[in-house]
Amino acid sequence: MSTQSQRIDAACVVRDTLAAHELEVEEPEAGHFVVTLPGTRKQKTTCSLVVGEHALTVQAFVARHVDENQETVYRWLLERNLRMYGVSFAIDQLGDIYLAGRLPLSSLDEEELDRILGSVLEYADGSFNTILELGFASAIKREWEWRISRGESTANLEAFRHLAEPGD
Repeated sequence: MSTQSQRIDAACVVRDTLAAHELEVEEPEAGHFVVTLPGTRKQKTTCSLVVGEHALTVQAFVARHVDENQETVYRWLLERNLRMYGVSFAIDQLGDIYLAGRLPLSSLDEEELDRILGSVLEYADGSFNTILELGFASAIKREWEWRISRGESTANLEAFRHLAEPGD
């Protein structure tokens, strides 16, 4: 099979799989997909899927550069990488945190793409609160105090109540 026909077939697999899962998706150019994965802790994760000559490249933004405890956060991410499937945590030149991976086009089918997308969602959503707690604790505490002082809702900060309680 030629490289071009393999790319066309792979793009069809991606298109069909995303449609079957009824995910929000854009295809800004042929073979480049931007899909929004709905989460619970991280409300949504934007994931880029690019069909290349030999591999499907997967990249998803997880969190911006952490404000504090960078070494602790990055160590936690690297240790977590040892237990992950298909993608791993990475940082860009700004220190923003991503999930990244490559899948050979020869092994791309609906089942494998579903597994990769599930991994992205699990790792982004499942790690989000820990990343925030480790890397943004001071900012979360300030935000909590600011909202309380103005009578604002803290509902979306409930997972971090322990950071704002006296004695922490």
